[in-house]
Amino acid sequence: MDDVLRLDAVGQARAVRTGEVSARELAEAAIAAIEAHDGELNAVVHRRFERALAEIDDLPAGAPFHGVPILLKDLGWRQSGEPYSAGSRVLDGLDEAPDGHGVVRLREAGFVLLGRTNTPEFGSTITTEPAAFGPTRNPYDPAYSAGGSSGGSAAAVAAGMVALATASDGGGSIRVPASLCGLVGLKPTRGRLSLGPSMGEGWSGFSCPGFVSRTVRDTAAALDAVSGYHPGDPYDAPALPGPLAAEAGADPGRLRIGFLTAHPRQDVPGDPDLAEAVARAAALLEGLGHDVAPGGPQAFGEPEFPGHFGAIVANNLAAQVASLGTSRGRPVEPAELEPRNAAMVAAARANSAADHILATQWVDGFRRRMASWWAAGNDLLLMPSAGAAPFPLGWIPPTDLSIAFGRTAQVVAYTSPINATGQPAISLPLHATAAGLPVGVQLVAAAGREDLLIRVAAQIEQARPFAHPAMR
Repeated sequence: MDDVLRLDAVGQARAVRTGEVSARELAEAAIAAIEAHDGELNAVVHRRFERALAEIDDLPAGAPFHGVPILLKDLGWRQSGEPYSAGSRVLDGLDEAPDGHGVVRLREAGFVLLGRTNTPEFGSTITTEPAAFGPTRNPYDPAYSAGGSSGGSAAAVAAGMVALATASDGGGSIRVPASLCGLVGLKPTRGRLSLGPSMGEGWSGFSCPGFVSRTVRDTAAALDAVSGYHPGDPYDAPALPGPLAAEAGADPGRLRIGFLTAHPRQDVPGDPDLAEAVARAAALLEGLGHDVAPGGPQAFGEPEFPGHFGAIVANNLAAQVASLGTSRGRPVEPAELEPRNAAMVAAARANSAADHILATQWVDGFRRRMASWWAAGNDLLLMPSAGAAPFPLGWIPPTDLSIAFGRTAQVVAYTSPINATGQPAISLPLHATAAGLPVGVQLVAAAGREDLLIRVAAQIEQARPFAHPAMR
């Protein structure tokens, strides 16, 4: 069974379809892998193994991922009647919300839902070390962070517990864990996946659901399974030319690609591993026939951006905490929150509604300034996935908030602007430090062009297949 677990999700689905393995045998193998390895990694915080096995006989016949085990991030991806914590001690009961549209579509696609993965409290930082559940450890080195906020999902996939796990990205929370755990992570175009029926948008449109996986084709096929507009959604992404799975292997043509290596924050020195990762990716893309040159959007790195982005996120967090207080019948006190979140809520309460609207209007202008670079004839932007080299657990401290906020801003400097613009971006595992820790690079396309990202990512993967030495 170890050989089947090493297959990607598309390969596992084929193995079930051809009778090489049964859906029950595959699920039991994944459960055994979780039980064997998660004690050290702490990636899975809620397990529903018996219920998952009981549901196998009711899986839809002929579904594309019939019998493939998957884990759900414990933030978003609502599953009615199951434990839901969002990384917090404030939420400690069963989820009373209806199944999210994404979870419904996962079931319709034939996935076996094994449990939920660790995440920082309310997903508000870039490392998964919640006080409620403890840190998730990186399979490449347990002393290191798996990233956040999809760190539990990334660690589980990198370690080989499952081939695919759900994720979400509000400031880099798919791409950074993918980078630190050596995975593929695509943040879709805003509106590609619905957050309904319980939510219309996350973080004023910054946050998008998605997946972490080991192969490009898995990411493409999984997005096909869950994408789509639902009536009442506040956004609708531009239509794709066809299924994303069909784009893996399609010729992307000769593309015009710019790349950036200088950190967007001028006070942060360049990191040699990040620069080398981009340089190697640029050389690879040039060798594949693309036109690659230094440069990117003039707006990228505008010094006003972090303040506006951070204020909007804090305002959304304060609204979430207020809603939790209303639903439980008593306010959430600052002492119930981790210090980082208590400080963000306090800062947000000092903002007015007009301040929030002005911040969103500034971002509207930023989005147009950024889009002008792609409109001028550029196809892709290449840059690091994370603004720091792989970092150990505790590097973002839970109580020294000045250091914590500064380092978080450093890590998300390459990713959060793309959340603000709503464009799609993909992180690919193309480099490693001398110690063997993964370093990803990301490619950013114009809004609606996930098809182009999948084409190029698959071209890269074919030219330089991704290795996954952390699989156990």
